[in-house]
Parts: sequence; structure tokens; C-alpha cells
Amino acid sequence: MPEGTLVRSPMGGRVKIDEIDRRIIATLKTDGRTPFSAIARRLGVSPGTVRQRVQRLRDEGVIQIVAVTNPILLGFHTVAMIGVKADGHRLREIAHRIAQFEEVIYLVLTTGGYDLVMEVVCRNNAHLLEFLTEKLHTVEGVKDSETFIYLDIVKEVYNWGEFFEGSHRR
Repeated sequence: MPEGTLVRSPMGGRVKIDEIDRRIIATLKTDGRTPFSAIARRLGVSPGTVRQRVQRLRDEGVIQIVAVTNPILLGFHTVAMIGVKADGHRLREIAHRIAQFEEVIYLVLTTGGYDLVMEVVCRNNAHLLEFLTEKLHTVEGVKDSETFIYLDIVKEVYNWGEFFEGSHRR
């Protein structure tokens, strides 16, 4: 991404991301608790500049600053990926309905064998069965699904800062 490129934000507008924004994001991806004053020192800008830029990036939906939790340690012992086949002409409507379910933590529209792919967290297998039968498959337009229960998470990263920082230099 060239310097100062305009990109479409999740909020529907266009947002300009420059080198300072990229470096702020990379720092926060490594540690979201990094004080704005420390980021400002590293970048040679004022803490107010960092604060304003972070707020703009949050407002535009470019970043979120959240605590990443381990669902198993919080009592959610069943985590699964679910592929869904749905009525194509109502795909967004179906996705918005499914997105309302508290068990769904990730939901995307996809190409390929499934129209939607989601990640869900459940207390146990009984809760997952309840989700599938009483929620997911009651959504009008859901045709079929395939559930993949996680046995082990081999890699899960949120701080892909090196990739992010280097991606605009190609």
C-alpha cells in the first residue's frame, strides 16, 4: 500500500492510512496497552497526535483495541468452525441474522463450498448441539452446514505487525 493510500473503511467511508498510522497500528498489535506517550517518542510525534490518530482509526473501524481471551479458560470448552450453505439471493440477510447469535464470534461470506463460514464458542457439546438445532438451523434460508470442532489450536496470532509493516513496501 503506497504512502497515504485511501482505503474503504468497514464503516463505508474512505480513510487515508499513512506511514505513521501503520507504525501506530504495528505497535498496538504487539501490545495494545502501549502508552500513547511511548508510541509518540518512538515515532517522533506528540502524544496528542497518536491519541487523535488512534481515535480516528477506531472511529473508522480500521482497528479495535480489545482483550483477547482464551475461551477454554473462561469455561467455553467447545470451539468450532461451521461452514454454511444458504440461499444465495438472501445471503446478506441470513448472515446478519446469524451474526446476532452470541455464540458466533467470527462470520464471513465466502466463495467455494460454503456461502458462510463462522467460528463459534460454546460451553460444551450439548451447548453446540443446542446452537445448531435451536438457532442456526431455524434461520430461514440456511440449507446445510458442516461443523468442525477444534481439537487443538496450533497457531493463532494477532500481532502480524511485521507482515503489516512490510506489506505496503512491495
